[in-house]
Amino acid sequence: MAIMSFIFVFFFFSSLQPILSLYEDQVGLMDWHQQYIGKVKQAVFHTHKTGRKRVVASTEQNIIATLDLRSGEIFWRHVLGPNDVVDGIDIALGKYVITLSSGGSILRAWNLPDGQMVWESSLHGPKHSKSLLLTTNLIIEKDNSLIVFSNGRLNAVSCIDGEVLWKKDFEEESLEVQQVIQPPGSDFIYVVGFAASSQFETYKINAKNGELLKHESTAFSGRFSGEVSLVSSETVAALDSTGSILLTISFHNGKISSQQTPVSNLLEDSLGLAVIIHSSVTGIFAIKTDAATIFIRVIGEGKLEVVEKTNHETVVSDALTISEGQQAFALVQHAGSNIHLTVKPAHDWDSNLLKESIKMDQQRGFVHKVFINNYIRTDRSHGFRALIVMEDHSLLLLQQGAIVWSREDGLASIIDVTTSELPVEKAGVSVAKVELNLFEWLKGHVLKLKGTLMLATPEDIAAIQYMRLKSSEKSKMTRDHNGFRKLLIALTRAGKLFALHTGDGRIVWSHLLQSLHKSESCRQPIGLNLHQWQVPHHHALDENPSVLVVGRCGPSSDALGVLSLVDSYTGKEFSSLRLVHSVAQVIPLPYTDSTEQRLHLLIDADKHAHLYPKTPEAIDIFQSEFSNVYWYSVDDDNGIIKGYALKTKCSGNVADEFCFDSRELWSIVLPSESEKIITTATRKLNEAVHTQAKLIADQDVMYKYISSNLLFVATVAPKASGEIGSVTPEESWLVVYLIDTVTGRVLHRMTHHGSQGPVQAVLSENWVVYHYFNLRAHRYEMSVIEIYDQSRADNKDVWKLVVGNHNLTSPVSSYSRAEVITKSQSYFFTHSLKAIAVTLTVKGITSKQLLIGTIGDQVLALDKRFLDPRRSVNPTQAEREEGIIPLTDSLPIIPQSYITHSLRVEGLQSIITVAAKLESTTLVFAHGLDLFFTHYAPSRTYDSLTEDFSYALLLITIVALVAAIFVTWILSQRKELQDRWR
Repeated sequence: MAIMSFIFVFFFFSSLQPILSLYEDQVGLMDWHQQYIGKVKQAVFHTHKTGRKRVVASTEQNIIATLDLRSGEIFWRHVLGPNDVVDGIDIALGKYVITLSSGGSILRAWNLPDGQMVWESSLHGPKHSKSLLLTTNLIIEKDNSLIVFSNGRLNAVSCIDGEVLWKKDFEEESLEVQQVIQPPGSDFIYVVGFAASSQFETYKINAKNGELLKHESTAFSGRFSGEVSLVSSETVAALDSTGSILLTISFHNGKISSQQTPVSNLLEDSLGLAVIIHSSVTGIFAIKTDAATIFIRVIGEGKLEVVEKTNHETVVSDALTISEGQQAFALVQHAGSNIHLTVKPAHDWDSNLLKESIKMDQQRGFVHKVFINNYIRTDRSHGFRALIVMEDHSLLLLQQGAIVWSREDGLASIIDVTTSELPVEKAGVSVAKVELNLFEWLKGHVLKLKGTLMLATPEDIAAIQYMRLKSSEKSKMTRDHNGFRKLLIALTRAGKLFALHTGDGRIVWSHLLQSLHKSESCRQPIGLNLHQWQVPHHHALDENPSVLVVGRCGPSSDALGVLSLVDSYTGKEFSSLRLVHSVAQVIPLPYTDSTEQRLHLLIDADKHAHLYPKTPEAIDIFQSEFSNVYWYSVDDDNGIIKGYALKTKCSGNVADEFCFDSRELWSIVLPSESEKIITTATRKLNEAVHTQAKLIADQDVMYKYISSNLLFVATVAPKASGEIGSVTPEESWLVVYLIDTVTGRVLHRMTHHGSQGPVQAVLSENWVVYHYFNLRAHRYEMSVIEIYDQSRADNKDVWKLVVGNHNLTSPVSSYSRAEVITKSQSYFFTHSLKAIAVTLTVKGITSKQLLIGTIGDQVLALDKRFLDPRRSVNPTQAEREEGIIPLTDSLPIIPQSYITHSLRVEGLQSIITVAAKLESTTLVFAHGLDLFFTHYAPSRTYDSLTEDFSYALLLITIVALVAAIFVTWILSQRKELQDRWR
């Protein structure tokens, strides 16, 4: 019996720990996943008494989503195609979300609770036009109907099934419809717009059958600016093309009357052009100039009265019906670090329904949009909540003078990402200061043991979760010995920097860059990329790392550049500079000064090179390496690739010792009638090559051609640069090049006939893998090219290595013209790709893995051995021992190889890989609309324990085993003694 008890205890405790470890391993691999929707451009509240309160939103990223009004969490969302731009949204019948998209060509209804599509209608017409969606209470043929104007056609569509009930064409080529209006309680519709930009047109349409009841027009001596503001159901306001004359146009009973008022009469100190602020408040509209924003009331027959003038940044909401015949609207104004939210009734400007002041983080910028909703308080008065969209694309809900929740949806539009190490844990800090005391430590592990044995109460589970959050190693703000804890520095399209902790994905800090803020001197600031500026190694305890943010004041390559230097630990922007030259290219140099600031070359549109930082030490370092600096440029439009070197200091009018002229070394001009550049790829600057030699099956040695100057270029036939299937296989071809960017030498060229882009490529060590579409086979393909250095073939002799007669340590130069050979192979692949990357490791012998972003927005890991060009149908025994996999025509997709598991990274754009310090481990960050981060170890973490490894359970297991052994030994001794007495 004692032996049986011992065996039971032994197997119970020994099996419990591996099961727990396996579970932790599977869960621990995926660190975090965050979902976003992007910058909201339209929002509609749904706050019926029954059901969950929610808000429906459409975004600039073509997303339709519903959010929980209490927490801001996503109920459901749909990501539409890149060309399926959302033009309008609304809620019909209290249960359908109606969306108009694709330039007004597609009208859809979605089920509000779960997001399932109910119906879809295609609305085509005679010409392209503005898209307008009008939800009415009109019943046609027993169906509630929607009124849609798109593609030059007015449609009445059933809310129930999407059937088009009637349609009316407006085929006049010069007509630009601006508004579709249904006066309250009427059964007719006004369609108003401009013809030839100088004539105002009104059409009165029977809403029951689409019959034209009346058409009126009037000419204007000037030209309209093209935008109108709806003042009432029969009055609109517009500006002329100069922005200096304001027109109010009434069309009561089909008769058109207009009133012209110079803007200067309303605003004496007006500067620049006036712009109408879009709003739908009855009787009131607003115009904005460089000097101020003014609110104007229309009284009598087109007469105007200024009700308020403000110099603050002001945003106006659309009108909200709060009771029968009564409307309200919201104003949001900035005042220092606060925003003032005011809700006014439309009929009485001087009174306020709500006036609140909310403290706002200045790093969010200005308010861009505001949407309001009302609710009934317990005292039967009206309460209001406001949904605001900020300059940094964040979304906030305000209610009762406080921020209820916020969403950082700017992270849905990341431009570039870099990483930064966390601070070093300072010496002298004892373990007792950062860990719990002994009693709490034991209590915590007892609770974890109860949870493992499924004996924990709900209170115990809550305590376990709290203790894990409090003492979690992976969320600390210091470095760890495995290199897992880092900061991800992300630059967004809004010009904001975010620092994300890799442990749990939380935002450590965020900063809206002043250099990328719209101003008089920089009207269209655009962020370009991020670079590591200072990475302290020798002074890691005293110096903070910093990043360089590069941008420019406009979309063109000749726009003036802007630079910002930001502290990676605090997010403080300690330097900002508006350049006097453009930024066409940024080249990080492999040199640092005494403060460990990395030198950078900024190439302008005229091919002048500008050195940064502008210090005497930097120029001295640069001068010593002057002859070793080369770079290249790729002109996609003209099919020209050029190589450059430095010449002399700039010979312009202004003396600048940090500016250098360049000289053209070589150029490759591709024939424009047969080739168009679509993709280029280079090696990562921080990639480590662990071995330059490759031992093959017959004990021979092949030497990799390792060069940081290698460039991969893919071109297609000009006709084939469109979508897949737009040309026949005979008209399409794909040509790939491997080019040395120092000499311009084409090391390899290969043509894939009958193939087409888009091409995704990754270049690593001595190989390149690229993905494309084979029109002949109607399938996607992946090809691999490996390049080897034949000039080192003499080093295969062992005796030469022994006596030192080899050239392994001789200098390598691009001008030595090495003899190279290439090996290539192509394979079918079932998926279209969005992105491709390769794992990076600091050390280790684990084979490379390709990380593939699939069309399904997941990340698939594919062993590089499947893309070995030496694969054959029947590999020899020696090749099998080497690890060569038998050749198949297609690459396998193993479900367990999806590192995102069942999750999707919607709108996947890029995959970033960073080497960890732990052997053969890579940190993977994938971003698009969503963010995903994980540790990936192809060979598993065989040499380390997980962070949540239960040391208490291990200790208890050991103690239990020792006790069991001792007890069984005593029982065995007693039994033996009893047997002897017998």
